[in-house]
Amino acid sequence: MENQIVIGKIVAPHGVRGDIRILPLTDKPEQFLDLDYLLLPDGRRLTVKAARFHKRMVLVTTAEIKSMNESELLRGMEVSINAEDLPELEEGRFYVADLIGLPVYDEQGEQIGTFKDALSTGSNDVYVIAVPGQKDYLLPALKKYVKEINLAEKRIVVELPEWVEAE
Repeated sequence: MENQIVIGKIVAPHGVRGDIRILPLTDKPEQFLDLDYLLLPDGRRLTVKAARFHKRMVLVTTAEIKSMNESELLRGMEVSINAEDLPELEEGRFYVADLIGLPVYDEQGEQIGTFKDALSTGSNDVYVIAVPGQKDYLLPALKKYVKEINLAEKRIVVELPEWVEAE
């Protein structure tokens, strides 16, 4: 389960043949069209036979689920894929799951805290940096402030804006 990424949530059955309606929880919902499998929290692996979009949902037909009753039992479950099957990102883009727990340094090399999360605000993401003994810092995910993300060296370098109060 450790290297699995949640990409959607089953919200309802679709039709009588066991199709499932999934709410995508990913920046790239089109990846559902290329999937071979989905992983369920109980460890089951579903083989994807077909997927298509309907409104803002993805309708998925699997080899294993044959009836509306079977698909109803999946309602509310999250669906995942293995991290290595995620689509490649463009240069300079990262999956949040890869950043969580990385130490965050200022430009002088002092560790400020640890990357905790990224919040989507619409215009740009905001990085949440956990700072020991203080409130979390909220840092706009802009090149002006995020100077370097280095997964190989497991570190993030930032310039804190003046309005972030370092205590």
